[in-house]
Amino acid sequence: MSTDFYVKLVLFALGAFLIGGIPFGFIIGKLNGKDIRKEGSCNIGATNVTRVVGKWWGKLCFLLDFLKGALPVTAALLCSKGEDTLGILPAVTAFLVVAGHIWPVYLKFKGGKGVATAAGAFLPLSWAALVTALIVWVLVFLTTRYVSLASISAAVIFAITAVLFYILFPSIALIPGYPAGKVCLIPIILLSVLTIVKHRSNIVRLMNGTENRFEKGKKA
Repeated sequence: MSTDFYVKLVLFALGAFLIGGIPFGFIIGKLNGKDIRKEGSCNIGATNVTRVVGKWWGKLCFLLDFLKGALPVTAALLCSKGEDTLGILPAVTAFLVVAGHIWPVYLKFKGGKGVATAAGAFLPLSWAALVTALIVWVLVFLTTRYVSLASISAAVIFAITAVLFYILFPSIALIPGYPAGKVCLIPIILLSVLTIVKHRSNIVRLMNGTENRFEKGKKA
């Protein structure tokens, strides 16, 4: 690896963490005169924005959180071709952009659970596994109306299918000619586990039968 590559790696890592930390849910709440951290589930993610502010604001929040994960990782993937055959640059970028959302420097390192941002970050790395996980998320959510259970289920399925797709179809890529290197499996597995860990309080409530269902048209 050249010196230029390591400089690029540092710049992408720092940029990913700062971009990931942009608290769109908090900003949307403030635009509507609310502190999203003190209402509903007190989370800055799209689900709580939907509950507290409204569904269209929630959809906007999800889109923005998704894009702030997808764009830096896509850029890293495009810049990694050639010298970085293992996919170190997109792997580091993916992990830190999601970490930036979970521990945002702008909100004293108290952020959300990173589901939307992780989905965006994983799109260019393993789109087929992401689509599979999305299908699982929708099925679980429509069946149970538990966003947390759907997210946990999707995280488990995503990690498993990402590994399987890499083994069976290592050249598959969202951008033709730019398949993710095997190092990219590391943040995929780590962030899937982290997603489950961040939902540990939800898991306890699910086991106790006290978890809130997401009811259309109702606020928490």
